[in-house]
Amino acid sequence: MTETAKLAKVVFQPSGRRGTFPLGTPLLDAARSLGVYVESVCGGRGICGRCQISVSEGTFAKENLTSSAENLEGASEAETRYASLRNLAADRRLSCQAKILGDLVVDVPTDAQTNRQVVRKRAEARHIEPDSAITLVGIEIDEPDMETPRGDIDRLREALATKTGLANLTFDPILLPQVQSLLRKGKWQVTAAIHQDLVSAPVVVALWPDEKEAVYGLAVDIGSTTIAAHLCNLQNGRTVASAGTSNPQIRFGEDLMSRVSYVQMNPSKLPDLTRTVRDAVNALVDKLVGDVSAQRTDVLDATFVGNPVMHHLFLGIDPVELGGAPFALAASDAMGLNARDLGLDLNPGARVYMLPCIAGHVGADAAAATLAESPYSRDDITLLVDVGTNAEIILGNKDRLLAASSPTGPAFEGAEISSGQRAAPGAIERIRIDKETLEPRFKVIGVDEWSDEDGFAEKIDSVGVTGICGSGIIEAVAEMFLAGLITEDGVIDGAMAERTSRVQAHGRTFSYVIADDGVQISILQTDIRAIQLAKGALYAGVKLLQDKLGTYRLDRIRLAGAFGSYIDPKYAMILGLIPDCPLDGVAGVGNAAGTGARMALLNRGHRREVEQTVRDIEKIETALEPRFQEHFINAMALPNKVDPFPHLRQTVEIPARKTPSQGDGSGGERRRRRRNGG
Repeated sequence: MTETAKLAKVVFQPSGRRGTFPLGTPLLDAARSLGVYVESVCGGRGICGRCQISVSEGTFAKENLTSSAENLEGASEAETRYASLRNLAADRRLSCQAKILGDLVVDVPTDAQTNRQVVRKRAEARHIEPDSAITLVGIEIDEPDMETPRGDIDRLREALATKTGLANLTFDPILLPQVQSLLRKGKWQVTAAIHQDLVSAPVVVALWPDEKEAVYGLAVDIGSTTIAAHLCNLQNGRTVASAGTSNPQIRFGEDLMSRVSYVQMNPSKLPDLTRTVRDAVNALVDKLVGDVSAQRTDVLDATFVGNPVMHHLFLGIDPVELGGAPFALAASDAMGLNARDLGLDLNPGARVYMLPCIAGHVGADAAAATLAESPYSRDDITLLVDVGTNAEIILGNKDRLLAASSPTGPAFEGAEISSGQRAAPGAIERIRIDKETLEPRFKVIGVDEWSDEDGFAEKIDSVGVTGICGSGIIEAVAEMFLAGLITEDGVIDGAMAERTSRVQAHGRTFSYVIADDGVQISILQTDIRAIQLAKGALYAGVKLLQDKLGTYRLDRIRLAGAFGSYIDPKYAMILGLIPDCPLDGVAGVGNAAGTGARMALLNRGHRREVEQTVRDIEKIETALEPRFQEHFINAMALPNKVDPFPHLRQTVEIPARKTPSQGDGSGGERRRRRRNGG
């Protein structure tokens, strides 16, 4: 906090919006000035309770601030009255009543978000041959008698072993107190669920009186921004329900390294990060089983994927070693665990299979996506990219497969962008700029019509135009380049202000105004720099793998993840986010990590397949490669300083190189690079 100016820095999550405010500003006013949607229907009188927030406490190195609940003024009379009448949770405040006294990281809880993030991780259509680790066996045993004094559990185990042919069959200890009552309730007929995977002995993990028709498994992709979960029938392999939610860990840091830094600065908070993600998974389970009228106890198996930091935090492992070379994983191999040991509210005997991680920054999610796309079984050369806060890159074919990661940061998800936000109603997700008039037209999440179409004006009031999300940012920068508003080097050309009032001076640089109805949505020079830094890191990572592979030919590019599915491949290539390739060879593959997780859930053969693949993949650490900086500098240009992009040029007219006559943007670039440590 800057004492002389009496200003405090406030960061709102999960939107990532941030700003500085005079001390004494009501938190609700700060949120509204940044376009952060916090519901309030009582006019700020503290009686509706819709504007609840919580404060994330601790030191946030990336934000250069220490957030504390004490940095909000104490409860007002109205807030105290509301808390006594409506039972306000201890960690919640009413943002209309709470005034800013110091630096804050503020979480707008999911249940208080009306305009909540759109979680775009559906289950992709894929036939998966079922060969589950769970087998249901119906069995009948004789009643006990005086002549054969054998325990009920022992007789049941022997009968099951005889029927299944499974030697060394054991019971999960959690079942032991229940077996006798269940046998009698079922009149000596029961259904046993037997778990058998890896090299461990088969275990009876659940028991029901009479017949049991269906049991389920859970496949979960824990992303740094979103969590997606799929409920699958373990008998027939069908995905019966899917659900997603924002990852609540975002309140501790937007990107992976921010969360690692948070744990490093606040080691006592590690259990909080673990608990929040497990609670989110349990909430998803509640929704999924409710959707199919099942019970939590019907879920017997689960698979989890995530990047290494998410993997470690979910398991309760300190991720600090992943924050610097040699980026050591605490555990990388596949693991079989008890769900109850992870705080998961499933069947008490349920098991969890954690897919293996590839390397320190290439996780189980990349392994699962590789399983789903299986480039290792093809002749053509495939580039598989999962674009997130940390881009994971797989390149190769059946002869050789390489993996790396690149630190793209959260810019592609709307963070670090002045008008950026995550994909939620009100966010601009598509944009086109007329090359003659330089006027924009755009599409907003939650409204079907484009901004220049009939019906848009009537419908936009329901969601507003609140910001611009990742796919919109990519298209905005690419369209500005195609329209001549920015140069190859990413500098907004101030001379264009003579042609359009949308180009405006902004300090030593210029900005381009997309919308100005309520909240102004502009692309600043610093925004373009943030996108250049992110796309440059990704492209440089791909180039390093191509160097190692010994060829720059690409036959297929597959963009995985929610973000990859919603960006237009053409604009990704114009920006220079991905290398040149025949455009018809570029496609989004949706939540490939989630597909791989479902494959491993439903078929034990796929578990062995992904384990072997991870052993075979060559891991490249981009941070240690001397050519990374060279590739990165070239990749800062649009689309690239040296690569010619012949396939792209056959489809799109790339502007000739131009030098801006005003506003060289150097000030913005120096500030941006210094802030990123470059």
